[in-house]
Amino acid sequence: MTARQLPRQRQPELEHDFARLPALGYEAPEEVGFIRCLAHGFPTPLARWHYHDEYELHLIVATAGKAFVGDWIGQFQPGHLVLTGPRLPHNWISLDLPEGGVAERDLVIQFGHDPLAQAGAAIPELATVLPMLERARHGIEFFGLSDSAAQQFRRIKAARGLERFATFCELLAALARCTDYRLLSNVQLQSTDDDDSIDHINRIVNRITDDLSQAPTAAQLAEELQMSESRFSRFFRKATGNNYTDFVNRVRINRACQLLMDTDRLVTHICYEVGFNNVANFNRRFLESKGMTPSEFRRQADHRFGAAGA
Repeated sequence: MTARQLPRQRQPELEHDFARLPALGYEAPEEVGFIRCLAHGFPTPLARWHYHDEYELHLIVATAGKAFVGDWIGQFQPGHLVLTGPRLPHNWISLDLPEGGVAERDLVIQFGHDPLAQAGAAIPELATVLPMLERARHGIEFFGLSDSAAQQFRRIKAARGLERFATFCELLAALARCTDYRLLSNVQLQSTDDDDSIDHINRIVNRITDDLSQAPTAAQLAEELQMSESRFSRFFRKATGNNYTDFVNRVRINRACQLLMDTDRLVTHICYEVGFNNVANFNRRFLESKGMTPSEFRRQADHRFGAAGA
């Protein structure tokens, strides 16, 4: 079978611990705890469409190009600072690489969820970062923090033991305080203190995602919850930050992105599968959400593997 006949890779690669070799820039596991630092250049075998079980704070310090985080595609340049959550696929492809590449392009910190969650249950000061970590499931791009993040990365990498953890907590606190950020991938529910509201919203979202082609109308849901439509609208917007129609369309578009990235199905088939009833409306909504057509999104997404996937 020739290279042209080989099936195109669609799925992200799972990064395993055994592949994190010091020769590639990883810290030896016996030298550090749950906070791991990594600095690498480009090109490198580490730059590929992949995911892992840890959070990853990723700072670009050299070159510009195209970033892929979940179903988000955008530009990056030096200062691009992103926190990705567990199992959120990602890759950064430099497009202005000088001859011979660059020795240092990425400063990376990886850390697990459980130690922070368990500590947060007993230490209220640590628990304040948990809402930010929840948002990281969709990827967070921070603005205005790149210089201080680079300095703190160097301090964290040089430290060990409690000093490393304390410096890492300083960085986490700065990220949690930052209000100048954007979520990159998928739909994010806003936090609420009302358990009944959370249950209602979770049930609604599950119904939408279980069968996108048959999503209930706002009127149907209002009747089921014994609310007026206007009250339901206010309730839904408060819980999700979106009106109901926009939310359903965003979920449908994000599902379409996944199918465009992971399958070779025709755009017209994907349109109807995710619940749009005509291609023109699908294309218009997709363009509004992603800034490109579905076909262009698929072409761009193929570059997330680097040159081999182009």
